[in-house]
Amino acid sequence: MLTERVRAWEAEGGYEEVAGRRLFVYRRDGEGPALLLLHGFPSSSYDWRQLLALRPERAAVAFDYLGFGLSEKPQGFAYTLGWQADAAEVLADGREVFVVGHDMGTSVATELLARDLRGELGMRIAGVLLFNGSILLHKASPTAGQRLLRSRVGPIFARLNSERTFTAQFARIFSTDHPLDPEEARDQWALLAHRAGHRRLPETIAYMDERERYTDRWHGAVRDWPGPLSFAWGLEDPVATTAVLNGLRELRPHAPVTELAGVGHYPQLEAPGRLAGALDAALALGDP
Repeated sequence: MLTERVRAWEAEGGYEEVAGRRLFVYRRDGEGPALLLLHGFPSSSYDWRQLLALRPERAAVAFDYLGFGLSEKPQGFAYTLGWQADAAEVLADGREVFVVGHDMGTSVATELLARDLRGELGMRIAGVLLFNGSILLHKASPTAGQRLLRSRVGPIFARLNSERTFTAQFARIFSTDHPLDPEEARDQWALLAHRAGHRRLPETIAYMDERERYTDRWHGAVRDWPGPLSFAWGLEDPVATTAVLNGLRELRPHAPVTELAGVGHYPQLEAPGRLAGALDAALALGDP
């Protein structure tokens, strides 16, 4: 059952059809290129609510990927990052956007950059901010739960998952300075379990296989995309560790980096004000 806070978030957005599938979409008119907000695994656009509240003047588009949050969660679907990137393009509706990607969303973003490099993108990207995503998967440290979901026992593990076990695992990727709030945990579980989404986890986590398969394409996009690209990083992240950040610095040496000391895997929930500052700095790079 959805919580009261999640219901309030749902009321701020609506549902749109993309390629025959029903997605939850939040839209807001405002200044500048629209923020195209790409969330992580296993959460949803709900993660962005505090950042959006801190910058109410900005135009924005955020959506729940297929299989996530309030969106449709079909069984047996091939949940590819390419499909999610297609949805991002459709929902951007040809307008200029500034891409912000977290976790899994960093790979949706790099697919968009790869398309842009090849002249295959139907929108203009004014700039990009990526944070706390295992873009360089070989340098990351996936959680025990992620490893189980990718294994043969993934479907069994997903069926046994409960609010209690989810909360215990989710809490481990937050920092000591900014622990997971119990009310936030209830919201996140409600969104995950909505329409039996927790049962889809072995399918939706297939994006990690794609990170291995498309390494050259997506790493090349980070290295070669000519526009303004910045990083922000919660330095206490146990998954997308500082080893990932150091690798990205080698891949794109001149990219600006905002280091968020004392922050874990979810800066937008742990320290939204500091992430908003990093976003301001990244947006300034794209201003004419």
